[in-house]
Amino acid sequence: MTNTTNSTQQSTTLTPTVDTVWPCFAYTDARGAIRFLVDTLGFAEAEVYGEGDRVDHAALLWPHGGGVMLGSTGRGSPLDQHADRGAAYLVLPDDVTVDALYERVLASAQAEDPAVRATVTVELRDEDYGSHGFTCRDPHGVYWTIGTYRPRRP
Repeated sequence: MTNTTNSTQQSTTLTPTVDTVWPCFAYTDARGAIRFLVDTLGFAEAEVYGEGDRVDHAALLWPHGGGVMLGSTGRGSPLDQHADRGAAYLVLPDDVTVDALYERVLASAQAEDPAVRATVTVELRDEDYGSHGFTCRDPHGVYWTIGTYRPRRP
């Protein structure tokens, strides 16, 4: 990657890594958000700390690398002002895997538990930049785009 600032060129070599960026979210119903992320999208719980309905910290692993962190609002976090908002992009390895998750997300609309229902906001499609994917909104308002696009590393 080359970064040009004030007519000075700096060259930076990037080392490929899988799980060094973890988006963070604050939810008014963090336990419900965890149910959605695990039951509907397929994350795995790595750590969940907190008593009762409160989640002080949760780390959820995406099966294809990386993950997300989240917690309940009302703990004095700067994220509280952004509760139940945000977006993340989840990479899947191929069209077949995306299609299977899309069907799972569509089926979630009929789930008895409203905490696991997703709303598809961008239908499954192929993008001109090479991705095959879709976008859904969780029951709390966070947007999740799922696709095959994986930016190339220099």
